[in-house]
Amino acid sequence: MIHTFANVWRDRQKSPYRVLVPAWMAMWPMMAAITLPFRSLELYHTNWAWIPAGLLVALGAFVYSRSSKNFSARQLVGVPEVLGRNREQRLVTGGIRARVRHPVYLAHLCEMLAWSVGTGLAVCWGLTAFALVTGAWMIRMEDTELEKRFGEDYRQYRATVPAIIPTLIPRVVKPSQL
Repeated sequence: MIHTFANVWRDRQKSPYRVLVPAWMAMWPMMAAITLPFRSLELYHTNWAWIPAGLLVALGAFVYSRSSKNFSARQLVGVPEVLGRNREQRLVTGGIRARVRHPVYLAHLCEMLAWSVGTGLAVCWGLTAFALVTGAWMIRMEDTELEKRFGEDYRQYRATVPAIIPTLIPRVVKPSQL
């Protein structure tokens, strides 16, 4: 909702969060209602599945914690995208972002996979598949937005650092506009 309409949000006189937060909150009961008929449909059931699920939860928590390093809370909630002018505008390429461009999406994916693997519920797997499709679209939108804001520095960063599957060796990219 943010990246797709970033220019619309920036043009508003009032805070876009007056629309974004209620819309985001409305999605939760809507998805609950849509998925309700499938909530008990199990694809499999085994307690052993919670071992890899636990590892995915731990990995997701680790990635979440690393993604907030060198990255402000305002950046995490999209303030530079929706408010734009006269706001914090900095490209962060260090820390975990030297290994993966979108660590928050990676952490979300780990957590969703954890619930899918652990529970074996069709609804969890369906929501994870939905998140993969929409996440790929959101990453594309975010990359476009960041390229508009940071230009050649972001193009160089994007060409060097993978979007979602981290590289084992960090790629040091030093943007010229920092």
